[in-house]
Amino acid sequence: MKHAWCIAVALGAAIALFLPATSFAETRDGTVVDAATSAPIANAIVTLGSDAVVTDAQGKYSIAGGTVPLQVRAAGYRRESIATGDEAFRMIRLTPLAPKALYLTVYGIGAPFLRDPALEVIEKSGLNALVIDLKGDRGLIPYPSALPLAAKAGALKLRTIPDLKELAATLKARGIYLIARIVVFKDDLLVSVRPDWAVRVGSAVWKDREGLGWIDPFRKEAWDYTLGVAEEAAAAGFDEIQFDYVRFPDAAGPAYSQVSTETSRVEAITGFVREARRRLTPYNVFIALDTFGYVCWNRNDTGIGQRVEDLATVADYISPMLYPSGFQFGIPGYTNPIAHPYEIVHRSLEECKSRTAGTAVRYRPWLQAFPDYAFGGQKFGADEIGKQIKASRDAGTVGWMLWNPRNVYSTDDIKPQADNDKIPAKR
Repeated sequence: MKHAWCIAVALGAAIALFLPATSFAETRDGTVVDAATSAPIANAIVTLGSDAVVTDAQGKYSIAGGTVPLQVRAAGYRRESIATGDEAFRMIRLTPLAPKALYLTVYGIGAPFLRDPALEVIEKSGLNALVIDLKGDRGLIPYPSALPLAAKAGALKLRTIPDLKELAATLKARGIYLIARIVVFKDDLLVSVRPDWAVRVGSAVWKDREGLGWIDPFRKEAWDYTLGVAEEAAAAGFDEIQFDYVRFPDAAGPAYSQVSTETSRVEAITGFVREARRRLTPYNVFIALDTFGYVCWNRNDTGIGQRVEDLATVADYISPMLYPSGFQFGIPGYTNPIAHPYEIVHRSLEECKSRTAGTAVRYRPWLQAFPDYAFGGQKFGADEIGKQIKASRDAGTVGWMLWNPRNVYSTDDIKPQADNDKIPAKR
């Protein structure tokens, strides 16, 4: 019997050499808490390799062990990575963070006369985040992407970021939270080389008001290209992937590869984000979605596949574009949105939040930092920007982002901010 036992042990050891390390690893159990208050954090995402679990109401989690770092994130906090041999996994403390961001285009990030003043405003005004186009409105990718289709489509013809990892490391060394803005279905360059993936009208490729083609969101085979850009951004060290134009065109007449109904459109858009979440799991990046401002108010999908109740199930952040100039029809009680920037932002956020109260999603809106284009061309300066920021803060959002397509920012218009890391409780 003794010899049989020894043989069994030896055989078991031999088999272990050929099995994944996780097969014999211990389960890791711990709690995720707020570093400032020690309060448990519910719905934090704990990731180990390609597996992820969510903490319960007491902040507790349990996940199978392995040889890769344990990664943790929760909306409103900084990401954390913990070595598997570190007992810190038993009590993980997340540092609160409310990103307050400026936006730089594909061109702006590479132009010192735009980038340097923006970084100065971030430093002097107490901001802490930057949104950078890594796939812009016209399909351009400003860094040396390794995706073969990017080169074939001509997406790499403008090189404003020579080394994406170096850029990310440099900005993060300055304490800047990095958000990669990635335009999804509006992509004229991709359409030019894959017209079979395009939104169509009759036998021709459909074009929007800018004369640009779009990818049909129903074409799942086309998703891989944009998700490849997202993976490159995550691997380079960006904290968050923000998908824009993750929707159907807001126009009547286009034809798609499937019948377009509210149900099918919503499933296509949430399906894309769900797949993005799966693909990006090993990187522990936050996932954010840009929406129209009126999506906060419309109970349907606004004809574009964006319905907040569904989006809230697949995103960490929803970022409605709450530019007063974009509310041409006003909101209930306010027919002149330019005269009421506070009310537009605050009421829209409260409307959105009421519809997703039972989910873990948090809001971080886009605010207007450019002149009005719909109601007479009023300048949006310190007063208008300040009212929007106050409305966002009063609505309990996790930070905010300022949009100026010209990338021109000034401390005259963006005043010093306080309490960068004070996160309001979800309500």
